[in-house]
Amino acid sequence: MAYPYVSDREVRILSKHFGDPTARTLTGALANGRYSAFKKAVDMGRDAVIDQVKTSGLRGRGGAGFPTGVKWSFMPKDSGKPHYLCCNADESEPGTFKDRELIRWDPHQLIEGCLIAAYAIGAEHAYIYCRGEFFEVSSILAQAVEEAYAKGYIGKDIQGTGVDIDVTVHIGAGAYICGEETALMNSLEGRRGQPRVKPPFPAAVGLFGMPTTINNVETLAAVPHIVENGGDWYRQWGTEKSPGTKLFCVSGHVNRPGNYELPLGFPMKELIEDVCGGVRDGHELKAVIPGGSSVPILDAAECESCSLDYEGVVSSGSMLGCASVIVMDETTDIVKQVYRMAYFYAHESCGQCTPCREGTAWVTKILKRILDGRGTEEDLDTLVDVTTKMTGTTICVLSDSVAAPVQSSITKFRDDYLALIRRGERVGVA
Repeated sequence: MAYPYVSDREVRILSKHFGDPTARTLTGALANGRYSAFKKAVDMGRDAVIDQVKTSGLRGRGGAGFPTGVKWSFMPKDSGKPHYLCCNADESEPGTFKDRELIRWDPHQLIEGCLIAAYAIGAEHAYIYCRGEFFEVSSILAQAVEEAYAKGYIGKDIQGTGVDIDVTVHIGAGAYICGEETALMNSLEGRRGQPRVKPPFPAAVGLFGMPTTINNVETLAAVPHIVENGGDWYRQWGTEKSPGTKLFCVSGHVNRPGNYELPLGFPMKELIEDVCGGVRDGHELKAVIPGGSSVPILDAAECESCSLDYEGVVSSGSMLGCASVIVMDETTDIVKQVYRMAYFYAHESCGQCTPCREGTAWVTKILKRILDGRGTEEDLDTLVDVTTKMTGTTICVLSDSVAAPVQSSITKFRDDYLALIRRGERVGVA
């Protein structure tokens, strides 16, 4: 079976060449139609490219879901300043593993997306910021960039269009916080990876103090297809407010975990049962985290009617985020898993904001005490109180990322906590 699982429910646009190593090479990429969309974009003109992306309804695939074309239109025109594009490939959210696969199998798709986006916003330099642990992936990308430079697909007078755009691959040092767009820019500048206060926003004062746009890998990978086929073509999939396809990273207790490219609005129940072959070993579904570890947990009943688009997941009580679907069966120790998430965020906090620095540490300590059988029912009230004070009170949303799973788990799986508190023993095995 191709890479490693392929479902007949998929719409494989961005992931079409997953599993094909020839697509990594420039020769293979050209055979697959890469770099033709860039030339078409230049023929269309900058404003027309932005209009087509607006028409497509493409929303940021890094988690926020902000309309991409609108974001591009924020960049000032005729400012007399250099403009920059940053591609966020610092994929560190637990449960997320889509961007690395886009780079691993089809790096030229991303490079072309960067070139088109840079052209549209008037940037002459694009930086691709890769997660520090992406050793194999970043080397594949760097080689693809070198090949494209050598043949005139990056650099001066690209493909005879008169457009000059440079592309730099930058490797981070493995800090989760650098996935936040302003911390990413600080890191690129050689400073500590700490988020900046906004405003000013990057479109006004970004990288090196210049107008900057930051987009996710998956967002930029979709751009060449939109330019080539048109914004209306892209809208044939998905919903009215959440158009197009989305890569869903499914992990946890399913028979076929993996990356699946599906139309937005796809039912969660069908994703788990049909696409992923159901919950492992005949177990019952207990909970799902639909958007990576930083969003509220859904219980089994909420998953029944959950539609996997930005609005649908919100109406079910969570957020789509990066569409990183973590499935948990009835053997899962929810408290243990929430502790692991909280510990991760406490470790990765940059320490700049007091509610995050202190709050993540205290949440982790209290959860560990409950796991060790030394907790009290008052601890649950304390956890809710602390995480409430951590929400919306910091420069970035890292502390909110701790609050979401903690509060939702206490609300929906309170019995798991109480069983540990009252019996002093763990429930289930994860």
